[in-house]
Amino acid sequence: MSISSRFAVGIHILTLIEINKSGVSTSEFLAGSVNTNPAVIRKIMGMLKSAGLVNVRPGVAGAELAKNLSEITLFDVYKAVDVVKEDELFSIHEHPNPACPVGRNIQDAIGPLFSIAQTALEKALGNVTIEDVVKDIIEKEQVSKQEK
Repeated sequence: MSISSRFAVGIHILTLIEINKSGVSTSEFLAGSVNTNPAVIRKIMGMLKSAGLVNVRPGVAGAELAKNLSEITLFDVYKAVDVVKEDELFSIHEHPNPACPVGRNIQDAIGPLFSIAQTALEKALGNVTIEDVVKDIIEKEQVSKQEK
């Protein structure tokens, strides 16, 4: 099981909107880059809009970032697209056998570890911005063009 791809697609959308800021970022255009259906893009765009990360207007083609690149963290995207419910990144199986010493204690033993791991992940995502992603992509494109 992995984190929902909505997270990666959300980052992709925000990054492409910035890189294409002189153009029009329609759901069809974004879907072409993500290689998915425009309906998927519209659903995720709705989530990003609800979180205050993008501006879209009914009847007007295209989207724009609602905040400065340096103000949008990957944690903001993570929260916006409902990757996981709070404190549920790692699931612990329900109803282990209480007659077994492991079954009786496993939830209490690993629950705090899972919580620490989720907090560490979320903190790390909070330290990276969409601006960082955009800069990295621009650098990679420049290197790629130099290699040709």
